[in-house]
Amino acid sequence: MTELKERKIIHVDMDAFYASVEQLDHPEYRGKPIAVGGNSERGVIAAASYEARKFGVRSAMSSQVAIKKCPQLIFVKHNFPRYKEVSAQIRTIFLEYTELVEPLSLDEAFLDVTDHDNPSASLIAEEIRARIKEETGLNASAGISINKFVAKIASDINKPNGQKTIKPDEVVPFLETLPIDKFFGVGKVTAQKMKKKGIFNGYDLKQHTEEFLSEHFGKSGKQFYKIVRGIHNSPVSPNRTRKSIAAERTFSENVASEILMLEKLNDIADELEKRLVKAEIKGKTITLKIKYRDFEQQTRSKTLNQYFNEKEVFFPVVEELIYQDKMKESVRLLGLSVTNLDNKDEKDLPEPISVQLEFDFKEEY
Repeated sequence: MTELKERKIIHVDMDAFYASVEQLDHPEYRGKPIAVGGNSERGVIAAASYEARKFGVRSAMSSQVAIKKCPQLIFVKHNFPRYKEVSAQIRTIFLEYTELVEPLSLDEAFLDVTDHDNPSASLIAEEIRARIKEETGLNASAGISINKFVAKIASDINKPNGQKTIKPDEVVPFLETLPIDKFFGVGKVTAQKMKKKGIFNGYDLKQHTEEFLSEHFGKSGKQFYKIVRGIHNSPVSPNRTRKSIAAERTFSENVASEILMLEKLNDIADELEKRLVKAEIKGKTITLKIKYRDFEQQTRSKTLNQYFNEKEVFFPVVEELIYQDKMKESVRLLGLSVTNLDNKDEKDLPEPISVQLEFDFKEEY
């Protein structure tokens, strides 16, 4: 059997990307608390500068809450063409070091530098961050480790403008001491559920069997069992296959009745159909996303026996989903998404293989 080669993965994450680009382009914003996003009553923050974060302003926070936390907050309209332009510059830098670059969004990506001439992934990360600063004027942070999961967590440790390396023999001890809230993929609801079962950190998580975790956390339980042991062999995939196509709307006023919701969803379905047809993609699963006025979120899904991209096929299912259960309260956002797509590339992708990693890598990390 061929011995598994220890990988060297870098996760690069730009610091407050949208806000930092605005401060770069507009000197009058530098050193001031700014938020990218609408300042209307229904607005939501897309990004906040570090000056704003000191007041507790965060992305996905409502504008009204943000203003209360930071009365001097400056709202800036987003400029996505500019953000994409800078993102392309950064990606060009990445590709000079490796072809194995997997973008997660405009401001972050995984890089596999296992086969780079420089044996130190940490030094490669330092050089990349320096290049980004020199060529764009922006700061980036990085995490370096043996897999994507740990590298992703590590990149957040020394933010902003820093990096953290978790060496092979440090991975398991690091994960054991990591608070459960910090595990990438563990949301607030899951974290609370874990804490009720006495799971507060990685060590606590590791005390439970795969069967126990699967029973209480479903499919995610199997992943939790593996990742806390340093097992996460998902490769860095340069050509990530689209997993879903979606459309959603946030309303200026909360919607209370199912009939009005269906009227809104009718328009959203028109947009979703356009996107499906334009992408030349069909799917089997339609999901209704509901965000209530208190920001609690709920999804309802149904999988059909056939692939579809026509509104006349999936909208009757949406009507079923609306009346599937009573609404808890008025709604501020509705969305529709299609998954189980008929992407040929996605069908041909092999299932990831889980292999226990041996921590005996001797090269400089």
